[in-house]
Parts: sequence; structure tokens; C-alpha cells
Amino acid sequence: MAVEKKIDCVILGLLSHEDLTGYEIKKRMDTSLKYFWGASYGSIYPALAELVERGLAKKRDGAENKRSKIIYSITGAGRSYLKEWLQVPVERDELRYETLLKLFFGNEGGPSQAVFHIDAFQEKIERELPYLLGAEDKLKNCMELDDTHKYYLLTVEFGIKTYHAYLEWCKEARTLLEEGK
Repeated sequence: MAVEKKIDCVILGLLSHEDLTGYEIKKRMDTSLKYFWGASYGSIYPALAELVERGLAKKRDGAENKRSKIIYSITGAGRSYLKEWLQVPVERDELRYETLLKLFFGNEGGPSQAVFHIDAFQEKIERELPYLLGAEDKLKNCMELDDTHKYYLLTVEFGIKTYHAYLEWCKEARTLLEEGK
């Protein structure tokens, strides 16, 4: 398989489940995928144009009330491309958190600055965890409707376990920093 852009595979994966507009793709990335993947409009729309050009997706006019609306769907070639990509081993899994970067260099800012960042990180996790828990409940209640839901559930459960570990780490990190005061 040629070197693929992950954004292509993300978009094809979303389109494999339902036809979407560029706006709806961005919305899915900002909600369902935000815990492990993201993209900007500036990368989504060029990728969509290229997918259409390559015959991996197609577009149609879905104008409503005189408003222009382009709806994208996956083609047979796009589905084959996605399936081929799914068989390729993962190149790398990354963890990139600015919070951890600032803590790594935290000696320059001192313990109170580090605790400030830890607290902000904890608040973010506490705000987002209920969304994951709600998604878990919804998915568990509709498993029989679509096989796709079990795969969604796997990612949600990973997120829940990870977020619980983050909260435990926040408590331990704050304790370690406050012991030195």
C-alpha cells in the first residue's frame, strides 16, 4: 500500500458508516473521535477533494432551501482501500500532551505552576469523562442494532479506563509536588 495519509483513512472510515458533509465529518472528529484523533477543516476539505479525484469517495449535491450542501459517500474502491489500510500494522501510537511537556520542564516554573497545569488537566478530564460514560451506556444498549457499535464501544472503554488512570495520576502528581513545599 502506498504511503497513505491518515486523514484519508479517517474520512473513509466515517463515510463507511454513513454519507456525510465536510461539516458533519468535522463534527464527528470533534466529538466521537476527539479523544484519540483530530483534524482541521483545512485538512478535511483538501482530503475530500483528493479522495473524490482518486475515486475513493464521490460527492453529490444535497442542497436544501437554496443552500449549497455537498454530501460525500464512500465508493467500492474507497471501501477496498479502507479495508486494505486496516490490515496494515500500526506505524506508531503517539501520546502528545502539552500538560506533560510543561511538567517535563516544570523545574523552571516551580511546583505551584506545575500544580496549576495538573489541576487544569484534571478539570478537563472530569468535564469529558461523563460524555464517555454516556456513550458507553448508549452503545451497550444498542449493540444488537449494528456490529459497528462493538468497535465503537472498544474505543470508548479504552477512553474511560485511560481517563480514570489520568485522574489517579493527577492526584498522585499533586501529592508528590505538594510534599516538597
